[in-house]
Amino acid sequence: MDALVIWAVLPLEVRRVTRPVAAKDYWMAGRIRRHLATREFNAVLIDRAITGYHHNPVDDLVEALGTRYSLILFPEGKRGTEAEPARFRSGLYHLAERRPDLELIPVYLSNLNRVMPRGAHIPVPLQSDVVFGAPIALSGDETKHDFLARAREAIVTLRPK
Repeated sequence: MDALVIWAVLPLEVRRVTRPVAAKDYWMAGRIRRHLATREFNAVLIDRAITGYHHNPVDDLVEALGTRYSLILFPEGKRGTEAEPARFRSGLYHLAERRPDLELIPVYLSNLNRVMPRGAHIPVPLQSDVVFGAPIALSGDETKHDFLARAREAIVTLRPK
C-alpha cells in the first residue's frame, strides 16, 4: 500500500513516468494483483527468490530507470510497523553509486500501518500524510554505511513532531 499511496499523490504527468518497485512473488500471485502491477502501475518486479552472484537486482532497477523513469522503492527491504524506518539495506547505495545523476527524494509516510494493517483487506478510514523531503545524492567520498545512515536520517527528520 505504501508505494501505491506515494504513486497516487503524484501529479498525473509525474505518475506516468514513476514505477513502484515491488516483490514479484507477491504481485504475481493472482490475476488481480498481476493486472494491477503490470497494467496499471507498470511496476518493477524484483524476484526475491534469486540468490547467488549471477543476478543483481540493482541491474533491474538501473534498466527500469532508463533515461525516462523514476522509481518508488523502500530501502528497508521489508514492510515495517514502526514510526521510523528500519536500517537501510545496501541496494540504495549501489543504485546511487551506479547512477550518480539520480535525485533521491526521501518520503515519510505517517499512519499507513494503521490505515491498512498487515492482513487487512479494507483500509480503515484514518488520516495519513505523505511528506516529501529535499533531494539527496551520494557524495564522492561517502562510505556505504555513512550514506545509508544519512539517507535514513533524511526520512526520519520528515516525521511530524
